Amino acid sequence: MAWDFETDPGYQELLDWADAFVREEVEPLDLVLGDPYDKADPRYKALVRPLQEQVRERGLWACHLGPDLGGQGYGQVKLALLNEIIGRSRWAPSVFGCQAPDSGNAEILAHFGTPEQRERYLRPLLDGEISSSYSMTEPHGGADPTLFTTRAERDGDGWVINGEKWFSSNARHAEFLIVMAVTNPDVSAYQGMSMFIVPAGTPGLTTVRNVGVGPERDGGGSHGYLRYENVRVPAANLLGEEGGAFAIAQTRLGGGRIHHAMRTIAQVRAAFDMMCERAVSRETRFGPLAKLQMTQEKIADSWIEIEQFRLLVLRTAWLIDRHGDYRRVRKDIAAVKAAMPKVLHDVVQRAMHLHGALGVSNEMPFAGMLLGAEALGIADGPTEVHKITVARQLLRGHRPVEGLWPSAHLPTRRAAARERYAEALERAVGDE
Repeated sequence: MAWDFETDPGYQELLDWADAFVREEVEPLDLVLGDPYDKADPRYKALVRPLQEQVRERGLWACHLGPDLGGQGYGQVKLALLNEIIGRSRWAPSVFGCQAPDSGNAEILAHFGTPEQRERYLRPLLDGEISSSYSMTEPHGGADPTLFTTRAERDGDGWVINGEKWFSSNARHAEFLIVMAVTNPDVSAYQGMSMFIVPAGTPGLTTVRNVGVGPERDGGGSHGYLRYENVRVPAANLLGEEGGAFAIAQTRLGGGRIHHAMRTIAQVRAAFDMMCERAVSRETRFGPLAKLQMTQEKIADSWIEIEQFRLLVLRTAWLIDRHGDYRRVRKDIAAVKAAMPKVLHDVVQRAMHLHGALGVSNEMPFAGMLLGAEALGIADGPTEVHKITVARQLLRGHRPVEGLWPSAHLPTRRAAARERYAEALERAVGDE
């Protein structure tokens, strides 16, 4: 029986290097640089490029991709351990070549793109030269593909796209967008949608507005509300097969959801560390906060929840590695996705509360982290949908009981046990 919680010593050395590197070199970038997706920022080349080269030299660049694409082809367990470190910094994913949505877009281009598509879009994306956007959700339908109305119709040697897309992250900085559209309205959405590569600046593609999150200033956000009006792309820009969008999306989202969870561990641990530091530092008339039982309860509850969540994530990563098929681990990925925002929210809220007025101020990161927790409960499908997936998958393994009483009904079980052991019980009584 193999059951091991240890990390290979060689990989642990790489993790130790990444831990120190992110802490000393990358986390400070969060305080001096702007949007990681703005590749036109001259500071990007000056500060980030040299760090990316160090990551490449260590063999930790784009580790989610195979060696043919410049990565290591790591399994999900190794990626989980690395992302626990990367998740501490807003800039670290870009430094390590695994930033979303570019990482997911790169994955589907690698799996479904033609050689020409991979050369034109994937290569510069992997090299960190450009950014991309995943243009899927719609204003009225959210992330439910069965409600999408954006259409792509074949016209001669190309396709013409019409519709609106909502919250297309990083669209303002993207060199290209991967767009999901209905190509056959007469069949199920699972067979009637396709994906297309749309280069930025294509005529007919306009930004209605850039949407921010929470208190971001108007027009300063990076989530595009986009309108496609007779946007024409060549037939060669079809990604994968016609009607294959849903399968492509699931390939992308399966990995994306687990990677979100891995990085959430880093965020929730950061909040926990701030909570503990505050507990031992802040004095009250009765001594430090750490000596108060309600503070101790917050710390204990938080640590337990973090460890439970981390084990769920690592086990799910292990199952993905074992089966090599996201569909077979659908329940587990959904459970991770459902647990993720709650764990982050609860720990952050406790840490914020222990910091008092400072905690709710803009001089600490808790308000942004709380908003981030809510965003995680919506991104890649709302929490409620994932809970339904978990329940349905679990209920498939159960069958209705035959008869009037539940299978755990004690009188019924007791009578069956007496009948089974009747002879032995009679002999035992007779021998007394």
